[in-house]
Amino acid sequence: MSLESIKSIFEDHKNYFSEGETLSISFRKNQLARLRDLIEKNEKAIHDALKEDLGKSEFEAYVSETGFCILEIDKAIHNIDKWARTKSVSTSLLHFPASSYIKPEPLGTVLIISPWNYPFQLLISPLVGAIAAGNTAILKPSEVAPATSKIVADLIKNHFSNSYISVVEGAVEETQALLDLPFDYIFYTGNEFVGKIVMEKASKHLTPVTLELGGKSPCFIVGDVDLDLTIKRITWGKFFNAGQTCVAPDYLLVEEKHYEKIVPLFEKYINELYGKDPKVSDDYGKIINQRHFDRLMGYFTKEEILLGGDSDREAKYISPTILKAQFDSSVMREEIFGPLCPLIKIKNIDEGIKFVNSRPKPLALYIFTNNEELETKILERTSSGGVCINDTLLHLSSDTLPFGGVGASGMGMYHGKFSFDTFSHFRAVMKRRQMLDIPIKYPPYTSSKLSKIRKLLKFMG
Repeated sequence: MSLESIKSIFEDHKNYFSEGETLSISFRKNQLARLRDLIEKNEKAIHDALKEDLGKSEFEAYVSETGFCILEIDKAIHNIDKWARTKSVSTSLLHFPASSYIKPEPLGTVLIISPWNYPFQLLISPLVGAIAAGNTAILKPSEVAPATSKIVADLIKNHFSNSYISVVEGAVEETQALLDLPFDYIFYTGNEFVGKIVMEKASKHLTPVTLELGGKSPCFIVGDVDLDLTIKRITWGKFFNAGQTCVAPDYLLVEEKHYEKIVPLFEKYINELYGKDPKVSDDYGKIINQRHFDRLMGYFTKEEILLGGDSDREAKYISPTILKAQFDSSVMREEIFGPLCPLIKIKNIDEGIKFVNSRPKPLALYIFTNNEELETKILERTSSGGVCINDTLLHLSSDTLPFGGVGASGMGMYHGKFSFDTFSHFRAVMKRRQMLDIPIKYPPYTSSKLSKIRKLLKFMG
């Protein structure tokens, strides 16, 4: 798409927003219902695209992509009246006679940029919040997941006004052109490197941003714990979407007493979940492309393989693989984003906490233990975007919990009402009456006025 075409789309969106149609709550509900309808009616085609791009099973595609978005839409439709309601707040006696309230209002025209690992959910879920808050939106799907990008572009084009919601397909050139425009908000999900570019571009227009990034999410296995159930839940969370999940457990910090029991349990549950040969399992995905395949294979020659290690470049297949690692291993330098699970033996919990705190703050942190004292210690002495205790991934599926990063793992949050809040400006309004005007605020400022002000503020405090 040409630069001029992108600018024209942007101007159309700005003009459409200025007409005020998106301010109506009934309009927003209708658009959300339309989005829900198009997802349900085109579910198979969306799932087929996800299968083509990532080898996702229908179950994974529904649970983590289409079904996830439908749930978000339903929550928004049912709660939007409450979320968008003007909220009266107390007014200090100092301002008498007056009343005060907070009025949520849309930001304007927003840009949503999604990654390739959950190419439908991570584009549509933020869109739900943008629609609910009353914005117009331009979507930039990932070109790395071309089948999903195409079907999203076609569906949006056929179901929404191109001046209200539109899709810009393409790669780096199109993304750069979008980032050069003065959007009212930018919502980006992806890696830290591009996140820095997005933030730098946004700063030129003082555009606020949400950055949903990632990082190496640690997983503690410490103290008294049901080790069998622990490894079953980690196997599911780590190898869901072939490990290509931003909140997947990136590496395991295992207390010495549990370490030797870990690999046999992984073997048990990999076989139970994906069969003796995961390559032929309908429930196990594939690596997105051969460039990422080659990146992941680079770890195989540097780390000791404890389990798995099978691969097929043509099929973009890497089996669920367990690696032996140390704190300074090559596999510990960057987020893995694939089906490789490093095990690190720790002498005690303090050693694990010290290592986690020596690295950038992760998007997620996992704790497997039945010892509340150890659980509390890890929670209090570490920082992460979110935490899940005694399971994996599930915390991000709760619409009552904010999902987002901290530090290098991102900024801002969304899901449920948090999505509405992200795409809204909460306007502070004070309304004073004209029936009374206290002269103390006007010059000349005499010592008597200052004395009265001092007394009044002391009384108010």
